[in-house]
Parts: sequence; structure tokens; C-alpha cells
Amino acid sequence: MNLTIKDTFNTELPADHLKENTRRQVMQACFSFVTPKSTSKPGIVHASKELARDLGLTENDLKSEEFKNIFTGNSILPDTNPYAMCYGGHQFGNWAGQLGDGRAINLFEVNHNNKQWALQLKGAGETPYSRTADGLAVLRSSIREYLCSEAMYHLGVPTTRALSLALTGDQVLRDVLYNGNPEYEKGAVVCRVAPTFLRFGNFEIFSARQDKKTLKTLSDYTIRHFFPHLKEGTKEGYLDFFREVTNSTLDMIIHWQRVGFVHGVMNTDNMSILGLTIDYGPYGWLEGYEEGWTPNTTDRQYKRYRYGNQINIGLWNLYQLANALFPLIEDAKPLEAILKEYLENYATKYLSMMKSKIGLFKPDGNDPELLARLESNLQLTETDMTIFFRNLSHIAKDSPTNDNFLAPVWDAFYVQEEVKGHILEKWKLWFTDYKSRLQKESISDGERAEKMNKVNPKYVLRNYMAQLAIDGADKGDHTLINEFFQLLKHPYQEQSTAEKWFAKRPEWARHKVGCSMLSCSS
Repeated sequence: MNLTIKDTFNTELPADHLKENTRRQVMQACFSFVTPKSTSKPGIVHASKELARDLGLTENDLKSEEFKNIFTGNSILPDTNPYAMCYGGHQFGNWAGQLGDGRAINLFEVNHNNKQWALQLKGAGETPYSRTADGLAVLRSSIREYLCSEAMYHLGVPTTRALSLALTGDQVLRDVLYNGNPEYEKGAVVCRVAPTFLRFGNFEIFSARQDKKTLKTLSDYTIRHFFPHLKEGTKEGYLDFFREVTNSTLDMIIHWQRVGFVHGVMNTDNMSILGLTIDYGPYGWLEGYEEGWTPNTTDRQYKRYRYGNQINIGLWNLYQLANALFPLIEDAKPLEAILKEYLENYATKYLSMMKSKIGLFKPDGNDPELLARLESNLQLTETDMTIFFRNLSHIAKDSPTNDNFLAPVWDAFYVQEEVKGHILEKWKLWFTDYKSRLQKESISDGERAEKMNKVNPKYVLRNYMAQLAIDGADKGDHTLINEFFQLLKHPYQEQSTAEKWFAKRPEWARHKVGCSMLSCSS
């Protein structure tokens, strides 16, 4: 492998002075040097050729013993120094203190075509930040992360990427539902890729410890490498940095809402400083459109991270980042002004996004009310989000609202017998008003459908699909991993051989573990 290694994080930032890999509080350091754990029988299950090319790797590299050994943690590339990052975070609204890379080990940074990438193994063994855990990951969660990272990228959602998925040959003990029934599962490792894996929590930990020196060093490093157009080392630069993080976080969440993605664990240690979707744990895709849905069993009672609350949690998390950066700025008012902009920009951007989903492009003061009624109607009965919005493009602006008016979106209703009486009347009224509104648009039905189909995916990684891939892989069959990987490269395109995946969640998956609710267990 001929990679251009250009490490910055572990050469420009302060390191943990202790070298032994023991659980501890790490002070005045941004990271600890760590060696990945060797595995008994490593094997690559799948690798992304496209991402490999972006890093400067060839297809032959992906088939090599060297690739297998490095990206399963069994060997280290010469002249590199793997490390785990130190950070803190608010978990479910409460300060959790030091957290850090408990099962992630950063291998090195690569520079290719003037782009900088950090490569990280998830599940490669314990670190000083593993607390009581083993630092390992299982095949189940690793498949979900690998497939979803790349699926989100092709959906146009800001995200970390995934280069490879590998089996370790080892067994890992996990309690899937935290109900006292642990079982052994296949161990696995994913190589994650991003310009940086810095999170809100990297800044919070130093502010919480009143370590202004390290906070400033980290902030200056971040601006220098990832926001080079800003003024490093100045209050103005720190404020501009916060504004850019605020804007990119908002854009990311708007994209989540657009495609029906629910992160599930929006703790501040899971919030990327670049506005990337990071840490694919108990995420889920809305199947029945429900603003109150969360995929996380840990969040079942309070639903803090439910679909309809993600935008508010984004703001709450940004408040914590503002508090963390305050020692460098020492003025709350400009920070508060940026946070206020978030809410103002949200109203505008969310409206624009939702209008694009239903094919409205000209300004109209009645659009917010039309969209609010739509979101209310979608929750009258269980209605598949992906199918509804994709098939809405089949509606013609001059089609009559007769007895068959719901035909284009009929497949989206899970219990079609319930769409009657007052529910049917509400839909009839909405479609009547929607078609009247379409009359104000100057583009043709065909042009509108084309635009809608660019923002409303036909294929997403539905929870049951991921579970089918997991069930197959548990038996040694990786066919569906590859099938879904290829399918989700083109989520907005018609794929005649894949129509069976453009369908409602099957009834058997409604309450099946892995298809409806998931835990943070990996």
C-alpha cells in the first residue's frame, strides 16, 4: 500500500504522558497512544472500492494481506502511532465527565488529492477510555455502521464514511437488550473515515476541567486544519468557528429529517465538529411516519432523541459547545446571538426542505399551514414515509380528487382499512388544497417529479433490511451485505431488479429485535 501519511492530531496536540493502556482519568492531553488488539482469525468481509480510491488505495490493495492485517488491527503501518482521543460529553442531558474513544483507535491520517482523512478502527480493543468495557464490537452493529455510513453518503447526508468491514475470528459477549441475558456474538471491526473525528465533547472536557490552555491549543488546531479561512487564536475566529459549527449542525439535521433518519443517541460526544453524522449506534429509519419515534430502547421512556425533537437537541448540544468555548471568548452575547440564528435559520430551511419534498418551489404564505396539515395527516394512521413522499411525485396537478384520489400513495398505508371516514375526508381536503397549490407552480408535472425524486429517496436502509443482512452474515452468508451496499449507492434512482426493497416493513419485523428498537449494545 502506498499511502501518503500526514499525521497532525498526534503530532501537533498534547499527548497523554503515560504509555500503559490502563483505564484512568487523562489530564491535560488530547489523546493517548494505543496499540490495537491482535485477533485470532481476521478476515475482510467487505470494502468500499470507491472510498479506497479517494484515499489512494487500489483494488489490489484491498485484496492484500497487508490491508487485512492493518485494518483489523493486527499490524501497524510503519512510522505511524495509533491513538485514542480524550473527550467528555453530556449523555441524555447529564454531564458524564470523561468518556473518550472507548472502542475506537485512530490509525493515522492520509493526504490524497489535497484532502486530509483520518482512519479509525472501531472495535479494535481497549483504551484508557474504555471504562468497564472491552473495547470490542460485534458483527451485528458493525454491519449496521458499515452499510449506513455509505448509504448516508450516497443520500447526500453529511456523514463519516466506512472503508472496510472485517471479522476478527473472536467471540464477544454482549447483552443485546440490557436485560441480563448476555450471549456470545461474532467479533468485528469497521474502519471509519472522516476528515476528523473531533466532537463537541473534545472541547467540553477541557472547559469542564478549567484547562484553558489545552482548550485553546485544540481550538487553534481545529481552526488551522478544518477552518483555515478563519482567524486562528482570536476571539473573532472562535466566534466564527462556533457559527460555522452551528450552521453545519443545522444542515445535517435538516438532511436527517428529509430522509427520515433518527440518530438515536444525540449525546454531545456523538456530535461532530464538522456537522457529520457520527457514531451509528441504535439509529433507525422512520417507516411509519411518527414524530415521537425513537429507535433506542434506552430512550424509550422519555424519547429525548425522538425524530421530531432532533432539531431541538441539536440546539441544546450547541449550547453546551458554546459553554465550552466561552473561556476563549468571555462574552455570552455573541454566542447567544448565533444560537438564536440557529432557530431562525431552522424555520426557513425546514420549510424549504419540506416544500421541495412535495414539489413546491414558488413562495406562498399558506405553505406552512399546508405542510403542518400534511404532517398531521401522516400520523392519523401508520403511513410509510419513504413510499409516501416518493410516490407523491405521481400526482398530476390537474387530476380530479375523485374516489380514487389516493391511488398514487395507497401503498404507503400500513392498514389500508383504517383510511376511511374522517381520516379519508382529511386526506381528501388536503389533496384538494395541494393540487390547487400545484396550479401556482409554472413547471410541468414531469419537471416537478424529477425535482422531487432528487430529494425523496426510493431506497433507504430500512431496519429490517439491515437485520436480514445481519442474520445472513451470522450464518456466513454475506450476499445481502453486498446487495444492499450496491443498492444504496443509487438511492434516488429507479432500479428495476430491486423493486422488492421499495416496500413497507413486513409485519414479522414490527416488534423483532433489531428491526424496531435497538440498544446501545455493540
